[in-house]
Amino acid sequence: MQVSDVEWSQAEQTIAKAAFEKAYEREMNALIEQVRGQASTIETLKDVWQLHDFLSAKRHDMDGKYDYQYASLIFVFATLVKEGWLYLDELEGLAADKLMKVAVLSRME
Repeated sequence: MQVSDVEWSQAEQTIAKAAFEKAYEREMNALIEQVRGQASTIETLKDVWQLHDFLSAKRHDMDGKYDYQYASLIFVFATLVKEGWLYLDELEGLAADKLMKVAVLSRME
């Protein structure tokens, strides 16, 4: 069975949604703090455009990363664990094979 063919029980869907939202909230809060810091140092128009470019790139990155489709959720969770926005213990309750796949994929370079 391929990762994209994985079935999600109702309980797993609830756990997955909560973990997904928690990771998203963490990253959004971190981004807001980062933007506040960068905005407070703006002195020139060039600084404004640099902040704009940073935000555009970040939006593109996050729009691609936070894709809540069950076919790709194992990969999404692995990325979030690897980047530190999500912890494996926050996925407790998922089937052991799903947890193992997330853990292994999150360690890959």
